[in-house]
Amino acid sequence: MGLKTAAFAGDRLEKLRNSGMVSRSRMKLWMIRATTSILLWTCLVQLTALSETWGPRVLKGWPSCFSQESAASAAVALDVHSSPELPARVLPPKRVYKNNGYLMVSCNGGLNQMRAAICDMVAIARYLNVTLVVPELDKTSFWNDPSEFQDIFDVDHFITSLRDEVRILKELPPRVKRRVEMGMFYEMPPVSWSDISYYHNQILPLIQKYKVVHLNRTDARLANNDQPMELQRLRCRVNFSALKFTPQIEELGRKVIKILRRNGPFIVLHLRYEMDMLAFSGCSQGCNTEEVEELTRMRYAYPWWKEKIIDSDMKRKEGLCPLTPEETALTLRALDIDPNIQIYIAAGEIYGGERRLSSLTSFYPNLVRKETLLEPSDLRFFQNHSSQMAALDYLVSLESDIFVPTYDGNMAKVVEGHRRYLGYKKTILLDRRMLVDLIDKYNFGSLTWDEFSAAVKDAHALRMGNPSKRLVIPDRPKEEDYFYANPWECLQPLNEDERLPLDSI
Repeated sequence: MGLKTAAFAGDRLEKLRNSGMVSRSRMKLWMIRATTSILLWTCLVQLTALSETWGPRVLKGWPSCFSQESAASAAVALDVHSSPELPARVLPPKRVYKNNGYLMVSCNGGLNQMRAAICDMVAIARYLNVTLVVPELDKTSFWNDPSEFQDIFDVDHFITSLRDEVRILKELPPRVKRRVEMGMFYEMPPVSWSDISYYHNQILPLIQKYKVVHLNRTDARLANNDQPMELQRLRCRVNFSALKFTPQIEELGRKVIKILRRNGPFIVLHLRYEMDMLAFSGCSQGCNTEEVEELTRMRYAYPWWKEKIIDSDMKRKEGLCPLTPEETALTLRALDIDPNIQIYIAAGEIYGGERRLSSLTSFYPNLVRKETLLEPSDLRFFQNHSSQMAALDYLVSLESDIFVPTYDGNMAKVVEGHRRYLGYKKTILLDRRMLVDLIDKYNFGSLTWDEFSAAVKDAHALRMGNPSKRLVIPDRPKEEDYFYANPWECLQPLNEDERLPLDSI
C-alpha cells in the first residue's frame, strides 16, 4: 500500500513537472511573438519617419507607401466607398526623380499676381528637380490679408494633381525645418523676367549647396517668351487645373452666378477705380483737391511704390490710367451695351463712393455687387480677407457673358487669359489711350454722339479677346504682352464662325 501511494505521488509529481515545462514553453513562445510584434511596429514607425524626412535621399527608389499623398489617396478611396454616387478620382502616378533640394517661395502682391507667380514657381521647381514647399502668400501688402494658401486654394488638390510633375510638401520635413530655423539656408529675390536657364545656372547650384533656397519675391520672375513648350504648358496646367479655389469659395461663387443667371445675361465690369490703384498710378482725374492730397500722401507712405512725382494728366493721355466711372459709362454706351443688362462690379470699394458711380448707375441701373446680391451672413467669413473676396470676383468674371476691364492690371490679364482658355469668351480690351482722346473730343464738342460711338466701335472691333500671338519686344519684357493674358501655347484655335461679333449681346 505504501509503495502504491509512493508510486502514485511520483506520477503526479512527474505530470506536474511536465505541465510546468509546457506552460513555460508556451510563455516563452508568447513573449517571442509579443517582442517580434513590438519590433515590427517600431520598424514600421521608423520607416514612416524616414520616408517623410529622408525620402528623396534614402528611399528614392522605393514606392512611397507612407507619404502624405498616399494617405490622401486612401481618404479619397474611403470617401468613394461611403458615397457611391461620387466617381473615383484617379490620381496621376508620382514622378520619381533625384531631389536636388527644397524651394521655399514667398509670393508678393494681390491674388492674381500671386496666382501667376505660383504657376511660375511650380514650373521652375519641376525643371530644377527640387521639392517645392506650398507657397506662402503676401500678408504685408496694402491689402493686409492674413489668408494662408489653404484659405484660398484647395491645397490637397494642388499637391496631388501635380504629383506626376513635381513633389510638393505642405511644410519642410522636420530635419530640414530645423536647419532652416538655425538659419542654414539661402534667401534671395530672383531676377525679374528671367529665362529658365538663369534658374538652372544660378539658382540650382545654390539649392545644391545650401539644400534650401527661399525666393522672397515672385512677381514676374519668369520670362513670357522663348521658354520650352513643356514649361509653358505646365504654367497653364497649374493655372487652369491645379489652382482650384476652396470648396467654400467655389460654392459661394456658384451661388452668385446662379442669382445673376436668373435675370438673364450679365457683364462683369472690372472697375479698377480703387484707392490703392489711384494712389499707386498717380491718376486723379475727376478727384477733388482733398482726394488728390489723400492719394498723394498714400503714395509716399509706401516705400516700394517707387514713382512719387506723377503728372496725372499726361499719364491719362498716354492711356496709363484706369478709366473713371464717368469715362466707363460713356464707353459702354458708345459700344451699344444694353442699358437694361446686369452689370456686376468686380472690384473693391470704388473711390468716391456713390458720388462717382452716379453717372454709371444713371445709364445702367442694374448695377450689382457681391455685397448687394448676397446676405451679410454669406460674406461674414470673407470680410477683411480681400484675396478671398477677389477670388469670388474671379469666378464670376470667368462665367460672365462679357468681361470688361477698365485697366490692364493683374486680374484683368489673368482673367483674360483664362477666358481665352475657356473658348475665347468675349473680353472687351479697351484701348484707353484712344478712348480718352475720343472722350475729350466728344466732351469739348469736337465730335457728335454718333461720330463718337462709331469711332469707339471701330477701334474695338478686333479687341474682343480673339486668337492672336503675343507681342514680343526683346529686352523690354514689361512692355510686351503678358504670358498669362494670352497663353497661346495652350489654346485651341477658334474657327471663324465661332467668333462672336460685338453686338451679340
